Amino acid sequence: MNKIDSNEAVILEAVRTAFGRRGGALRNTRPDTLLATALEALVSRSGVQTSMVGDVLAGCVSQAGEQGGNISRQALLVAGFPESVPGVTMNRMCGSSQYALHAAVQAVGMQDMDFAIACGVESMSRVPMFLDMTLGQHDFTGFDNLHPDLVKRFAIPHQVESAELIADHWSLTRSQLDDYAVESHARAKAARDAGLHAEIIPLPGVDKEGNTITLDRDEGIREVIDRVRMDAMAPVFRSAETGKVTAANASQMSDGAAAVLVGRYGAAIELGFKPKAKFLARVVLGSDPVMQLTGIIPATRQALVKAGLTINDLDWIEVNEAFASVALAFEREFKPDTAILNPWGGAIAHGHPLGGTGAGLMAKMLSGLRHVDGELGLQVMCIGHGMATATIVQRLD
Repeated sequence: MNKIDSNEAVILEAVRTAFGRRGGALRNTRPDTLLATALEALVSRSGVQTSMVGDVLAGCVSQAGEQGGNISRQALLVAGFPESVPGVTMNRMCGSSQYALHAAVQAVGMQDMDFAIACGVESMSRVPMFLDMTLGQHDFTGFDNLHPDLVKRFAIPHQVESAELIADHWSLTRSQLDDYAVESHARAKAARDAGLHAEIIPLPGVDKEGNTITLDRDEGIREVIDRVRMDAMAPVFRSAETGKVTAANASQMSDGAAAVLVGRYGAAIELGFKPKAKFLARVVLGSDPVMQLTGIIPATRQALVKAGLTINDLDWIEVNEAFASVALAFEREFKPDTAILNPWGGAIAHGHPLGGTGAGLMAKMLSGLRHVDGELGLQVMCIGHGMATATIVQRLD
């Protein structure tokens, strides 16, 4: 392991809530409560003094209703942080909390502060997706209210259609997408049943009848996949003859939150913290707004170059499964060992609480690297309107 500079930013702890299905166990839990729960758990596990935290940077996509009004600041106060701790909420769509992590690293690495928290949240049960765009006047069906000059330049479709375009471009069949989805559930179930998710914090929820339960595992993972029923599902938008993307091979709408503690290495060591990981590359870039979800390919290439690595050097690859076609396109381009590509399944199985997923995947990947005694991990996420975030970390613990 290379020597770490005392001013380098490192990850000290990372946690996430179990992810609940939309309308499921967390349907009665406010999003600010979800985020506060993650923050409380992060502080408890790490032992950091809340007064030492220089900033709380949160990702959240639909910043309206209970997720409006800078949910970061509200949640940290609910969590009992002192009023001196500031908070900011940012929206880079699906990459929001992964980018919040990048921003926290920048703040710590530039010595603006010794400790910062990157986090994220989304309650898709209580705040409908893109409520900030629809103002509750209608369901979100696409970016039909974008600036006319923008849509003249780029005919930006719904992300489902972009996923279809990706399937077309890489000659992916409906059967291949469904096969991938089945494998995602199988891997997620195996990891869950083996109790491998050390990053998950349990939290109160309710069952179908409204009785109080403890949710300590991702709710969306299916015990058994009915392949006949899956095969019979209609495509989301396209006709049965041309469509391949269905609800079964796309990510699940979910409720959840996650948080990551970043610290300056020298300050952390002096206070007795044990760093979990250091950063080898952080990337954010723009890509084709029509294909929209292919930015993970150039982002991965750029991250590997920055880290001085190849795809074969990695021990764990976490590609957000917004759609099966996205993950399969990544597989076609890079040809990684499929055993290390989403080893514990992905968002098709465990869900995708938009603003909370980025920090959640980092927490998950760090647990995974420790379990397999791996050293190098890549996390990469596609983003709406054509963007992507990528992070490569080196495990230290």
